[in-house]
Amino acid sequence: MRYPRITAAEAAAMINDRDKMALGGFTPNGNPKAIFRELSKRAVKEHEAGKPFAVGIYTGASSCQSVEGDMANAHALLFRAPFSTNKDFRTHTNLGEIDYEDMHLGHMAERMRHGFYGEFDWAVIEVSDIVEGESECRAYLTSAGGIAATAARLAKRVILEHNTFHNPNSKFLHDTWEPGDNGSGRGPMMVIKPYDRIGENYISIDPKKIVGVIESNIPEEARAFKEVDEFTSAIGNHLANFLVDDMKAGRIPKQFLPIQSGVGATGNAVLAALGSNPRIPRFNVYSEVVQDAAIRWMLEGKVMDASATAMTVTNECLQEVYANMDYFSKHLTIRQSEVANSPEVIRRLGVIAINTAVECDIYGNENSSHICGSALMNGIGGSCDYERNGYISVFTTPSVSKGGKISCIVPMCCHVDSTEHDVDVIVTEQGVADLRGKGPVRRAHEVIENCAHPEYRPLLRDYLAHIAPMGHEPQSMTAALAFHDTFMRKGDMRLTDFAEYLK
Repeated sequence: MRYPRITAAEAAAMINDRDKMALGGFTPNGNPKAIFRELSKRAVKEHEAGKPFAVGIYTGASSCQSVEGDMANAHALLFRAPFSTNKDFRTHTNLGEIDYEDMHLGHMAERMRHGFYGEFDWAVIEVSDIVEGESECRAYLTSAGGIAATAARLAKRVILEHNTFHNPNSKFLHDTWEPGDNGSGRGPMMVIKPYDRIGENYISIDPKKIVGVIESNIPEEARAFKEVDEFTSAIGNHLANFLVDDMKAGRIPKQFLPIQSGVGATGNAVLAALGSNPRIPRFNVYSEVVQDAAIRWMLEGKVMDASATAMTVTNECLQEVYANMDYFSKHLTIRQSEVANSPEVIRRLGVIAINTAVECDIYGNENSSHICGSALMNGIGGSCDYERNGYISVFTTPSVSKGGKISCIVPMCCHVDSTEHDVDVIVTEQGVADLRGKGPVRRAHEVIENCAHPEYRPLLRDYLAHIAPMGHEPQSMTAALAFHDTFMRKGDMRLTDFAEYLK
């Protein structure tokens, strides 16, 4: 062993107040965990002693409870980018305690290279294996790629977490590559097919920067998603039938196109519906993540090849991948996030982009990050990377939530993440609104009649026909956010009518 072995507590003791830490991992998977379990404890002790202690954390996507939740609870996060789905983090951010930049995931590594965030004090990378050379350390990643290659290259010092929970053969899944500098030194990303590999299966690190290796055996802090229910199943089936019809009409080629599906219960339900639909041929996945449903369809042969930045799967599913490595090493590629989320590659492959919204408005604008305009829910993640560049851009959402107190179809989104110009299709359990080739008013009728819940349709029809003034895209500035305003005041979006509201 050429590199010193250190404990997680020893590693945590090296971190200084206001240090910037860039991490490997993507979603809850592939994150360094041991050091942060000690770092959050240290933060509490420092604060009890009256000393400031908070760090900046830069990742490929969301992370896990040890990184985000525990650090947020310990008041140890000074800055965070580019994405989070953690409840504790959300609570402290909405209290104004954390400076959080919600960023496109595909932009993160490039912004780091361009110096937008300044210098990085540390890279902390979880690895499944290490080749400890004198002139080069070859570090093999675990279940995710993210920004690990860029983080390790840019950081002043590197800590590796060698997590033996992961099979060292996970190295055979990875494709690690960084593009050249912008301008004359930058060539194309030569991903022509979803499975194509263009780099190495390891990260090359200067050994002089490695201050230590933490030995650990920690399962992923993976979350099991809700089972498919009647609502998510209906959404999945509506979308599957829509894509079949598009294929019949010649708008999708007969060999089909690669699918991208966002993280969560709805994304799993969509893949379940696509995989079980006999009219949809075998297809490829080109996405940020593969979830349990995608792994199952790969084993059954419905999904041929898959590319992602992470296996966002349960630990049971992860072990199934490791047990079938001969197969998955030939059909599953785990990439760095700027390749997985590259507009160039997404457009070239003709990816069908499917993501989940918090709400959509009648003209096709979409909000995936904030509740009632102000309260952070999650973030945009990589949805906009895919939606803006996808062959067909789809957003899914239930028509209502909170037992009908909230309509997810509204006159105007209270916060916009994807504009009407980037949204082709909206799907709820009620049906499908195809917005392609339609102006604003036609889009509004499509959304109201096909996607809104029946209880809210009369209000939305009234808004469009009588409340919003005429124009290319009719909006009443006094009534556009009436649903949200009513919810904030009464806890229920259901108005008596707009005329009463406007009195």
